Amino acid sequence: MKNICVLVSGGGTNLQAIIDAQKNGEIKGGKITCVISSKEGVYALERAKNAGIPTVVIPRKNYSDSVSYSKAILAELKKQKADLIVLAGFMTILDKCLTSEYPYQIINVHPALIPSFCGEGFYGLKVHEKALEYGVKVSGATIHFVNEQADAGAIILQGTVDIANNETPDSLQKKIMENVEWKLLPKAISLFCEDRISIKDGKAYVDLK
Repeated sequence: MKNICVLVSGGGTNLQAIIDAQKNGEIKGGKITCVISSKEGVYALERAKNAGIPTVVIPRKNYSDSVSYSKAILAELKKQKADLIVLAGFMTILDKCLTSEYPYQIINVHPALIPSFCGEGFYGLKVHEKALEYGVKVSGATIHFVNEQADAGAIILQGTVDIANNETPDSLQKKIMENVEWKLLPKAISLFCEDRISIKDGKAYVDLK
C-alpha cells in the first residue's frame, strides 16, 4: 500500500475528489496518509480532518525563498515516507532540490491542455481567461508528473470539455473541475499506485487494461 501525501493551499476541492474516490474504493494500492498545507486555516485542512486524515501546516510565509521552503516540505515528506505526492491546488513552485528527490512521483493537475496555456504565471482563472481570449473551442485539464520546470513534466492523462459561446472564465473553470479534474486526478493516482504507469524516453505510458 503506497503512502499518498497531498499538498494543498486553499479550499481543497480536488482533495475532496480524492478523498471521495478513496472512500468509494476507486483508488487501489494506495492511501492518503497526510495532507500538508502551505497556509493555516484553509478549508482543505477541515476536509482532511473530517475524513480522519492527519494534517501538517508548513506556512510558506515563514520561509524567505523557494529553496528553504522546499527543503522543509522535503523533510516532512521523508518523515511521512511518501511514495506519491499529489499537488491539489498547491500554489507554490517547488525547487528542484525536492523534485529531483521524487522523479515521476509527484503528480499535478493543470486546468488546460498542456502545452497550451501553461507554465509560469498560468494558474487559476488566468488559464481560463487566456483560453477564452484565444477563442479555443475545447479546453480541459492535464494530469502530469512534476519536474523542475512549471507544467513541463510527462503527461499522464488529459480530458476535454466543449466551450460554449457564452462561456466565462468562472463557468469554464467549474465545467473543467467537475467533468475532468475531479474524475481524472483520482484515476491517475490509482494508476500510479497500481504500478500501471511506465516511463520511456521521458514520456508516460498508461496501462489502461
